[in-house]
Amino acid sequence: MAIKIIFLILFFAVMICVGLYSRKHATNVNDFVLGGRSVGPWLTAFAYGTSYFSAVVFVGYAGQFGYKYGLASTWIGIGNALLGSLLAWTVLGRRTRIMSNHLSAATMPDFFGKRYKSNALRIAASAISFLFLIPYTASVYNGLSRLFGMAFDIPYEVCVIVMALLTCVYVILGGYMATAMNDFIQGLVMLFGIVAVIFAVLNGQGGFLNAIHSLAEFESDVVPTIGQKGAFTSFFGPDPANLLGVIILTSLGTWGLPQMIHKFYAIKDEKSIQSGTIISTFFAIVVSGGCYFLGGFGRLFDTPAIYKEDGSIIYDAIIPSMLSTLPDLLVGIVIVLVLSASMSTLSSLVLTSSSTLTLDFLKDNFIKNMSEKKQLLYMRILLVFFIVCSVVLALFPPKSIAGFIAQLMGISWGALAGAFLAPFLYGLYWKGVTKAAVWASFICGIGLTVSNLFLSYIASPINAGAIAMILGLIIVPVVSLFTPKMEKKEVEKIFACLEEQVVVDKKIALPREKN
Repeated sequence: MAIKIIFLILFFAVMICVGLYSRKHATNVNDFVLGGRSVGPWLTAFAYGTSYFSAVVFVGYAGQFGYKYGLASTWIGIGNALLGSLLAWTVLGRRTRIMSNHLSAATMPDFFGKRYKSNALRIAASAISFLFLIPYTASVYNGLSRLFGMAFDIPYEVCVIVMALLTCVYVILGGYMATAMNDFIQGLVMLFGIVAVIFAVLNGQGGFLNAIHSLAEFESDVVPTIGQKGAFTSFFGPDPANLLGVIILTSLGTWGLPQMIHKFYAIKDEKSIQSGTIISTFFAIVVSGGCYFLGGFGRLFDTPAIYKEDGSIIYDAIIPSMLSTLPDLLVGIVIVLVLSASMSTLSSLVLTSSSTLTLDFLKDNFIKNMSEKKQLLYMRILLVFFIVCSVVLALFPPKSIAGFIAQLMGISWGALAGAFLAPFLYGLYWKGVTKAAVWASFICGIGLTVSNLFLSYIASPINAGAIAMILGLIIVPVVSLFTPKMEKKEVEKIFACLEEQVVVDKKIALPREKN
């Protein structure tokens, strides 16, 4: 217990110190929200990766999908690295930085408002962001608190409140720069921690080959392959179709999440984009791939702790049960690992929600002539309000979703990415997107996710979120073809920033040779 407490004290002290140090980088709105658009490749890449992966992935998703799909769940981590990191940085990174800077957009709702010349879209997007980031934040608290309960036997409620207060303090102090610097430190912990945990867990099962052999003995209880031995060690697992739905939601979903896209707004320069792409992809392979690979061995840790009284599985208890067998030193490392993953995600979520509600919802719409000082004040107040809302949802969740972290995250990601992904992606590349198409995407993403929450016509909220995203990618171009276009002059002005000439060294680009 002493080791665990020492690790925690050191972790908390470092975060608060970074918050205090970063105060000088949070004196105006641009610095507080974007770090002055001067954040380098390592900080940006780690901020992206640590915001991506939290206790939701480590405890909730790795436990649930590792148990369901076995070692094939590692494909989710590979998808996160290739689609959610490598391709996202390649397709979105540079254009997002150029266009958001050209439009002076500080948030995703602000981008929608200025790209499509519609204040109503900006207000709607900010309301959607605020409302649907709350369940995601609650899911992070949920996963974090389960692990704390295992390690310290501390009541769930105490864990949630302490984590909320700590996040609140360092984000209020230092804004985006504090979160980016802490994300870098926390990312290093995550990289080394996940490798150490995998080796320790497999060693406890007699090594990798013995663990594989033991897992292969389990008969599949999943409908497509029911009764089949070896399904949990097979290449695509016992249920490839549903596995694909999880890969789409968790990989493609990042393309439409405000807190993820926000990282591209703050990138410093071209070199930062190139380096950041490589760093964030490597980070995702190790952390996400490692988490799901570890979760794939969940069935080897079949203890009474993972079952309810009626015999049903508590998926969120699988990883804590697995880790409870580790030595105290490693448990201490795991706690700091999951704390690092979760605190970085929490800080990103609360900063995104408070900034978008202040800059896109209140400013100029409800409060006229809001000075720089007042904007910072309102952001900090709303930051606290957002945390309070998410804590209440974490402590008193609706009965239908109370048991599963993955469901809370699925609802949040499905609604946000279903609404935002298509109009944001097409808006960066295609001049023909119309306002009506953006509204259609918003309505489809939110409508499908929320209606399914109550009617359950799609069994899994994960699959519902994946379907919402794919539908958005179809709806936006179709609706754009049949609805009034934006004024050509306005659109040309917006895209003019992409045509500006820049001079680079020959080592970066070959010159055009004269005949």
